[in-house]
Amino acid sequence: MTTRPNPLLRFLPFLAWFPMTRESLRADLLAGITVSLILVPQSMAYAQLAGLPVVYGLYAGFLPVIVASLWGSLRQLHTGPTAMLSLMSAAALIPYAATGSETFIALSLMLALMVGILRLALGLFRLGVVVNFLSHPVIIGFTNAAALIIGLSQLNKLVNVPMPRSDWFLGDLWVVLQQLGSTHWPTLGFGLGAFALILVLQKRLPRLPGVLIAIVVTTLASYAIDFERTAKAGVDAIEDPGVRAQVMQLDQATAELQRHNETAARLQSELARAEDDGAPLDTLLDLKGDIARSQAAAYALGDRMMTLRIQLHRVDFTQQSGADGAPRFAVAGEMPKSEPLGTGHWRFGGIAGGEVTFTGGGEVVGAIPAGVPGFQVPHVDWALVLPLLPAALVMALLGFMEATSISKAISAKTGQRIDTNRELVGQGLANIVGSFFHAYVVSGSFSRSAVAAREGARTGLFAIVSALGVLAVMLFLTPLLYHLPQAVLAAVIMLAVFGLVRVAPLFHAWKVNRPDAVIGIATFVATVAMAPALANGILLGVGLTVALYLFRNMRPRAEILGRHPDGVLGGIDTHNLPAVSEHYVALRFDGSLNFVNVAYFEDVVLQALERFPHAKAVLVIGSGINDLDVSGEEKLRALVEQLRARNVNLYFSSLKRQVLAAFERSGLSSVIPGDHIFKTKEVALKTLDACYGSGRIGPAVPA
Repeated sequence: MTTRPNPLLRFLPFLAWFPMTRESLRADLLAGITVSLILVPQSMAYAQLAGLPVVYGLYAGFLPVIVASLWGSLRQLHTGPTAMLSLMSAAALIPYAATGSETFIALSLMLALMVGILRLALGLFRLGVVVNFLSHPVIIGFTNAAALIIGLSQLNKLVNVPMPRSDWFLGDLWVVLQQLGSTHWPTLGFGLGAFALILVLQKRLPRLPGVLIAIVVTTLASYAIDFERTAKAGVDAIEDPGVRAQVMQLDQATAELQRHNETAARLQSELARAEDDGAPLDTLLDLKGDIARSQAAAYALGDRMMTLRIQLHRVDFTQQSGADGAPRFAVAGEMPKSEPLGTGHWRFGGIAGGEVTFTGGGEVVGAIPAGVPGFQVPHVDWALVLPLLPAALVMALLGFMEATSISKAISAKTGQRIDTNRELVGQGLANIVGSFFHAYVVSGSFSRSAVAAREGARTGLFAIVSALGVLAVMLFLTPLLYHLPQAVLAAVIMLAVFGLVRVAPLFHAWKVNRPDAVIGIATFVATVAMAPALANGILLGVGLTVALYLFRNMRPRAEILGRHPDGVLGGIDTHNLPAVSEHYVALRFDGSLNFVNVAYFEDVVLQALERFPHAKAVLVIGSGINDLDVSGEEKLRALVEQLRARNVNLYFSSLKRQVLAAFERSGLSSVIPGDHIFKTKEVALKTLDACYGSGRIGPAVPA
């Protein structure tokens, strides 16, 4: 007697966790605490990767984690901020707002809402199969490229130099490499120290939370030596008039950029209203032209500001006391190329409202707002919905693909069945709910899920425990993170993503199928070349995959057949065999007769007759024909009439039931009669031998 499934599980899948045992509660509690120790530092690091203040990573590691665990499919899957989607979120939004600005934060939440709606829709309509468009070589090529881009994007934080945020990542990286001579060696020391500590702990004591220990140790060391060491003064405190002029130019450019951003936002809103009101085309074109000019001016200002920042970063200041006792900053010259900053050296840190910040140390996380995220409806900028839709769709699919691959790897060990569509629903709800509580895009995390599985998590309760750990940090521990060096977060990101780089699968693909491997390599190259617009790289890979699929289906395997000495059929060109007869042609066609390849089928038949001009019949062995559409039926009719005009008959054998049914429904049986269709190729060859056997040039057909 079978047990009927509980209908409530469709809407409340977490009910399947119950009843819980003492052992499962203990396992989930320990796994949740362990994952929480990884989730907190990763969330902060990935938020900065997304161009957001670190607190938004903590927000994304709280409610979305709980929602995804309650409505997801795999119990050991941990949802939250991930490196890849964090970078893609930043890349998608950089053209529309300055990173870290209020507009940028609002757009990040809007993008999370869009990704959530797309995933939820895919899950509700049971369209999880669309992820199959992402072939394995494309995924490998994209993942390798994204991992390199994410890791290298943190290089400037590791050496403490400015890095532009333009629409060409390789150019930005080149700017950073040109500044390596201005490396802040204490910052690099913190980063490399975190690297070494994490790697040693992972190798020697893998059960310990190496990332958390590294963060605690480096934060305490940063506090002990006053690693940040900042000072503030007015612009007039800079004694060198040339440098003072550059600082004032930067301040003015910052204010002007803010005005351009506000103007662009206002124009976008006016354009959206004008389109809704059906304004004249001239009005719409004028508004679009004004938006384009404002954005071009903003880009030019951004480039100018970055140039000024880089120039000012190289200036070595020394602090002195003025006549009134106020601090003065004299210019000692350019920063030493090979000497670290001493305690008497200062660098330009930034300017806001006419007040200059000087730094004598490295960058730290700084103040993190305490408290839980409040409810707020995300602001939807309708003018940017369509421009952001391609990136949102790619992020929705990639995040789902990442979660699915994690789930399959874990379920192979646990034996739990995965419902991909339900997982889409859970991931979609997590992003939607999170966007109302200041969370940016989230997805399944491979590293945290692997830790949960390793620690023996039994149900999604472990994820809720990890989210409560983030909540405790937000409520009570944020002041302790002030002195955490930015270089340490950069090291955490680099260690997380460089482990994703895998070259062996591409070599394996090259051995198995070179066109597939070429597409994987092309995806890698395109993703790197077009970064930070990562979506363009994977879209190119998908396009190449579809094109290759269509090409293969447009020209399926087709070959004229002959016989081996033992009587087995084989291709005359592949195996250098004689044809079965010079008065009829036997050929194999391994593709469906549809609009994609029916023209190629016609070419194959006619080319066979050109090679054997005395042939009076063509036998198509159709065991590989799976389908017949309207285009195929029409082309077959035309081909039969064309062959009859040449006194050539067309025969078929080994057709599948659905193809024979299509022949009957379409009326093809009136032009291809039943005695021209054979059940097996052996019967067909014997019959054609009897009719056209006088010209046989191959061995006799065995009885």
